[in-house]
Amino acid sequence: QLRLKMRMHGIFMGEMQALEAAGRSCWHFTEDALPWKFQLDMARQCWDEARHVEIYSALLEHVDGGIGEFPENLLLFEFGCSDDPAERVVGVNRCLEGLALDVFSDTIKFGQKANDETIWRSVDYVAADEVTHVRFGQVWSKALTDGDPERRKKIVDFQRKVDRAFSFGGLRGTYDGAGNEAMIPIATEFRKLAGFTATEIDDVVNAGPKIVG
Repeated sequence: QLRLKMRMHGIFMGEMQALEAAGRSCWHFTEDALPWKFQLDMARQCWDEARHVEIYSALLEHVDGGIGEFPENLLLFEFGCSDDPAERVVGVNRCLEGLALDVFSDTIKFGQKANDETIWRSVDYVAADEVTHVRFGQVWSKALTDGDPERRKKIVDFQRKVDRAFSFGGLRGTYDGAGNEAMIPIATEFRKLAGFTATEIDDVVNAGPKIVG
């Protein structure tokens, strides 16, 4: 029960950070060089994230937890944000929201095993939005670097750095065949729905340090 409260609290804080990141994207990146649809997608994400904050606030109450019950940090926001719009959508949409898909997939399975329909249906509902947010990262990181291989390489390097930070020392996915029951397994099917290729999923799996058994 304590671990569940901590997870719900952590996700709640993650949604708060995702909301701020998307809001900052709307506010910071208004130059004429960016397509109007970019602004619309970021505004759509703000709307979604505000709703997610409310949902996880209610889920936290559902598990008898409370906001502020556990200490939190701004790791997700600090690593995911950048002054470059292409890096921002990679860090926030592709990496941060990709991590959210992994956590949500695991939480849905937990709710189903615990026969807690409130948890698994609520998280499944939120995950549908997150698939769209991750797809924003996939689409815009490529669109904003189209025809500029040097900038594209810079964005990919940033992406790998953030994925490495979000591996949390190897707690995500499977490493060297160890840990099929990893704490936060990679949500392969969700990521495919968001536009990840098999190679890109492998890149996320291999982002963390190797576990030597």
